[in-house]
Amino acid sequence: MTSPTSASSSVHTPELLTCDILYTGMGGAQSPGGVVVSGGVIAATGHPDTLRGNFPHARERRAGSVIAPPPVNAHTHLDMSAYDFQALPYFRWIPEVAIGQREKRGLAGALAGADTLAGLGVAAVGDIVGSHGQEMLAPLLARTDLSGVIYFEVLSPFPERADEVFSAAREVIDTHRKLERLGGPRLGLSPHTPFTVSHRLMRLLADYAAGEGLPMQIHVAEHPAEVELFRTGSGPIWDSMTRFPYPATFAEVIGRVPEPELTPVRYLDDLGVLAARPTLVHMVNVTPDDMARTARAGCAVVTCPRSNTHLECGVFPWAGFAAAGVEIALGTDSVASGGSLDVRDDVAFARTLYPHLDPRLLVRAAVKGGHRITGTPVPFIRRGEGWQDGFIWP
Repeated sequence: MTSPTSASSSVHTPELLTCDILYTGMGGAQSPGGVVVSGGVIAATGHPDTLRGNFPHARERRAGSVIAPPPVNAHTHLDMSAYDFQALPYFRWIPEVAIGQREKRGLAGALAGADTLAGLGVAAVGDIVGSHGQEMLAPLLARTDLSGVIYFEVLSPFPERADEVFSAAREVIDTHRKLERLGGPRLGLSPHTPFTVSHRLMRLLADYAAGEGLPMQIHVAEHPAEVELFRTGSGPIWDSMTRFPYPATFAEVIGRVPEPELTPVRYLDDLGVLAARPTLVHMVNVTPDDMARTARAGCAVVTCPRSNTHLECGVFPWAGFAAAGVEIALGTDSVASGGSLDVRDDVAFARTLYPHLDPRLLVRAAVKGGHRITGTPVPFIRRGEGWQDGFIWP
């Protein structure tokens, strides 16, 4: 018969969990790494060889590729979670998927997507709620199993309507901010893109967000055609926009004449919008000057590797932004373009997309970069803290 003493001792025999990459939430990630767990409590972290020497009686088990706090999905569109995924070129995906499946977009999809994120153990989310979906704000802000930011999206390319659209957006924000709860999602603002929001409205929204301390996200430089639009005032985006109510010239939208050196990022900088330090999403088709301007303004960026590849938008210049000192996070974009809501899938995909990039940077971006963008606290894997199975990334 086993004595109570020996049974208790067996229960608390330390276990050494090893992995290829360990990120504790502090500093940089390390490779290889290990965590010693005893009685459900973290006893030590570090290099496996050091831990073997310090804990010679620990049972060793390979945990997998990554041990880290749960990642943050820093950019998604939960209201499209009922869509069917399709990988198509950008100018086919918009009409055939985004518009073609619009009957599937709405509150039911948003709540199902939120359930999926909660089930994945995602630490926080940056979600865009379209201007058509005000009814989604209250249910998402009421979630007790998610934190992060719910961004209310605003768009209108007509400068003469800027005051009217801004007043309506401000009323929505002011009303729903009262629903924020400590520890729950916060409300943010998302001027859709630099070419679907007029210069007057963009400036009003940016000034309001800065004055109220509202987090802000803007889709910028996703497709190469966006760069062409700001340089020439024409191209595929212009051709597609003329199917909808839109000003007669692109110059009316941005309040200036397009020119060869004008980029979406430079436009936002010249307009004073980057001074509000919005998070810039996608940022695939940028110049070295764009990256320098982003860094000087202190703006963070979110990349969506799978979505950008599936829509044939190009490859986010990770090394360039990292060298400029820009904070980088990862997002899935929508299920329809990314394929899933698990940002760890984007980390894995990015490891193949950037074979020469240190994979430790990818893990850190998915955790700390995401928390910095959503303004949520980073959980630490350190001595004395409770161990969570969710620290092992599948």
